Amino acid sequence: MTTTSPQGRTELLRPDGGPVRVLVVDDEQSIAELLSMALRYEGWRIRSEADGRGAVRAAREFRPDAVVLNMMLPDMDGLSVLGRLRREQQDMPVLFLTARDAVEDRIAGLTAGGDDYVTKPFSLEEVVARLRGLIRRSGATDRRPESVLVVGDLTLDEDSHDVTRAGVDIHLTATEFELLRYLMRNPRRVLSKAQILDRVWSYDFGGQANIVELYISYLRRKIDAGREPMIHTRRGAGYLIKPAVS
Repeated sequence: MTTTSPQGRTELLRPDGGPVRVLVVDDEQSIAELLSMALRYEGWRIRSEADGRGAVRAAREFRPDAVVLNMMLPDMDGLSVLGRLRREQQDMPVLFLTARDAVEDRIAGLTAGGDDYVTKPFSLEEVVARLRGLIRRSGATDRRPESVLVVGDLTLDEDSHDVTRAGVDIHLTATEFELLRYLMRNPRRVLSKAQILDRVWSYDFGGQANIVELYISYLRRKIDAGREPMIHTRRGAGYLIKPAVS
């Protein structure tokens, strides 16, 4: 399943419409944090672990769609971790990170069941591109998205700017439309006020972050009035949209 990211990329989604999940396993904290930040920017859910045992436990709990795995970890090597991961999820794609550039090391990783590898130092863009390719081949599609966004019984046409819920037309201002579009491009994902300000208004309002609360309230009056609510607040975290509970 795909949709469109705010940057115009084709955004990969799980078959259930939820965000892709990626497990990052690296004992170098700076690398793990950079990778996690870049992958979260794709709209994916990320979990990070610093050793092999933690990776195996996380894979069992988190059920990732892909794993970024450092070849060298403090408690076991990446090939051993890969073997344990494969016993849990046979088809889960694994991208190796390695400081080794020898041909035999690359062959060993791929022969053991790794799907791809990147040699350190690497570019974040390359890691993201390789992961996207692996995830698409493992089940997500790479079809170009249509202009119509759908969440539950709510539809938004990005070309005509028509918005309907359960077939009833909803008239929005330009700013309300952009806010709703951003929410619908990220269904079930909590978006912070800072993220919304950056993407919808394109600049920082400084101390006026309450502009987000104001426009969320406008949307609720038009989208949720007299219906089961779709727009939700996560106190201290942000806002999200998801299909109404029937």
